Amino acid sequence: MSNQQSQSSNQITNPQTGELPKVKTPDMNDRDFVNDALSTCKYLTDSLNIAVREASHEQLYTDVLQILTETHQSCRELYNLMFQHGWYKLEAEEQQKLDQAYQQFNNYSSQFPY
Repeated sequence: MSNQQSQSSNQITNPQTGELPKVKTPDMNDRDFVNDALSTCKYLTDSLNIAVREASHEQLYTDVLQILTETHQSCRELYNLMFQHGWYKLEAEEQQKLDQAYQQFNNYSSQFPY
């Protein structure tokens, strides 16, 4: 992660670059294009996951799985680009909530028969 990363009010983000216009117009800017590409990429991975699960032919399965892997990598690269430019923000969760979720799912796992 970058040294410029800031964490105020539980937000994890990089400072926004000065590449965006000060006033939003109907025209798409760089952030809009990358955000659209990331949304499309997420949609493609969802669809390809289904195709991989349901592929009945081994070669088709292998080919679509390779495409899925490459698409996931593209999604990651788009996310990293957005995060580096300060266009994607994350919210840090409180440790207490993380501990509660861990305990809840840990209790579920004790109910598994294996």
